[in-house]
Amino acid sequence: MKHLLFAIGFTTFASFAHAQVNTNISSPNGKLKIEIKADKELNFTVTDDGKQLISSTPDLLLQGKKPSQYHGSSTKAVKEHFDAPNYKITSFDDEYNQLIVKNKNGVNVEFRAYNSGIVYRFFTTSTNGEWTVKDEVAQFTFTGDHTAYLPYSTNPQKPKAMAFQATYDVAPLSKSRDIEAFLPATVDCKIAKVTLLETDVENYPGMFVKGEGTSLRASFAPYPKTFDFYPWRVQKYVTAAEDFIAKGKGNRTFPWRILAITHDDKEMPTNTLAYQLAAPSRLNATSSKGEGEKSASWIRPGKVAWDWWNDWGLTGVDFKAGINQQTYKHYIDFAAKHGLEYIILDEGWYNPKSGDMLTVIPELDLPALVQYGKQKHVGIILWTVFNVLDKQLNEACAKYAAMGIKGFKVDFLDRYDQEATEMIYRIAERCAKSQLMLDYHGIFAPQGITRTWPNVVNFEAVFGMEEVKWTERTKYQKNGQNVDEPVKDMPLYDVTFPYIRGMVGPVDFTPGGMRNASKADFQPIYNNPMTMGTRCHQLAHYIVHESPLTMLADNPSAYEREPECTAFLASLPTVYDEMKVLQGKMGEYIITARRKGQNWYVAGETNWDGRDITLTSDFLPTGTYEITVFFDGPNADKNATDYQVFQQTFTLSHAPEEHITLHMANGGGFAAKLIRK
Repeated sequence: MKHLLFAIGFTTFASFAHAQVNTNISSPNGKLKIEIKADKELNFTVTDDGKQLISSTPDLLLQGKKPSQYHGSSTKAVKEHFDAPNYKITSFDDEYNQLIVKNKNGVNVEFRAYNSGIVYRFFTTSTNGEWTVKDEVAQFTFTGDHTAYLPYSTNPQKPKAMAFQATYDVAPLSKSRDIEAFLPATVDCKIAKVTLLETDVENYPGMFVKGEGTSLRASFAPYPKTFDFYPWRVQKYVTAAEDFIAKGKGNRTFPWRILAITHDDKEMPTNTLAYQLAAPSRLNATSSKGEGEKSASWIRPGKVAWDWWNDWGLTGVDFKAGINQQTYKHYIDFAAKHGLEYIILDEGWYNPKSGDMLTVIPELDLPALVQYGKQKHVGIILWTVFNVLDKQLNEACAKYAAMGIKGFKVDFLDRYDQEATEMIYRIAERCAKSQLMLDYHGIFAPQGITRTWPNVVNFEAVFGMEEVKWTERTKYQKNGQNVDEPVKDMPLYDVTFPYIRGMVGPVDFTPGGMRNASKADFQPIYNNPMTMGTRCHQLAHYIVHESPLTMLADNPSAYEREPECTAFLASLPTVYDEMKVLQGKMGEYIITARRKGQNWYVAGETNWDGRDITLTSDFLPTGTYEITVFFDGPNADKNATDYQVFQQTFTLSHAPEEHITLHMANGGGFAAKLIRK
């Protein structure tokens, strides 16, 4: 992967006899500014067009490193170019101004000011031998009691141990709950939104935040000391921890802390800072040919016929559906018929209680299944548990790569300590050597590894479709009226997380349910699950979401009963060349356009409020297009499966501009493809 740096201007270094450092840098467009004051501690303030947004006093507490004086700074301006395979945009340019503040104890800070945000990280220059990080101090203080969007931990007893799947609690900072939230998290400062992200989190714990007054204070999972295992899946968990958060040897850079700053919600999903600040691709180090990115042709994103969400729910077949040879041959047949690249064998292909993924259950002849898939050009991906794969890493990679398996879906990490981040990089590197792709599930949000190891093609860390299988209904009174509705509001979440979670990378949301329900009709059903919202809301997920390895979550029988929708989903790419958010407001609706070659794909989703939108052609180049639009039918508010299809060929010259007006029903949406002729 190319990563070209062009330093411009000049570099200066100032050494101060006196203790204090007073300095600043601005973003290339001059709008954002970091003002730094440093003596025995460092404080920085971020202003946006002259108005203060945030202040902080960061510190890295290394054991054995006494507090010392900051004593100088250096600056430079840099322009960059990125080639970004399998990312939301294939290539892009950016620039920043850099400021390094040095400390006499060798624990220094690098700041960068981009047009899209402010970032900083610690790095060491005089750390010899082993070191221990007692803590990292990060408190972000805002100018008022602003509204925060916080995804809180779902484990009150052990808040840093959970699946990182939660909806957003929207409330003023002063009303924050007394529990950690995970990243990304957004604060609406009125003049701009500030989203707190992190990236390049390698061999280091991840950041959590908790509200304190008008601040968010960071905390980190301590370094694990002892472990035990949950018996069902032999999932490893921490039973006791050390009194420090990280340890290592020699000098290193630490993770980037990102304050992404946006003035229009449409800027949020297209922010690239988390990707571009990660370590560049290391795939060339695993290639015997030394061809770098050219050696990564085996990384093939695509669509997946998936078993777990639909509970292996086949009908109309002459065999008992389940985890057996006939069922998976049927999934392969379905995938082949519709041009889907993969099937996943989810939990059950090995006995999860055994913790041994090298032994396949007797009901499956896995080599024969792989060969059957190969004949039909359908690859197989295997589910497993993180620590199970890690324990059998070399043997599993060698065995299953030789068999023809294409990758692993790795689940149930549910931690964010240093050993956890070490594990995901170790697994990614070893799998790359065997040309195995990875779908990381039951894990924290992407933090740069998809750039560093592009064979990690998808990530969960989202309140995805599995949650509707057990989201109960609740009854309460509101404004004197009896209300009966689902506890979790999926359509609301669906038009919130693309703005926040969408900043940091792909989502394994697992969309595609064909049993669609209005708010009044929805019920939690495990075996034949419903979705909240309309059919077109489901179709829109495949375009709105960044998801290089995306599931068709329902069962083949359900899709065969809906050939029109199935054909549309099968025709969609999973990786695009360009992305734009055409319209939208976080928590209300979103309209996303993605380009693949000369073709464009556009989709919109709304919350439980219906709305009319006008889609104009101003984002399209001139030419002739065939447009196909799936949109909510006139009865979709009552019957969420109701949809209509519009097709037309038109020639665009931008004189006059073409437009189409669509109605999105309650919990509705639309999905369109515009094929260049």
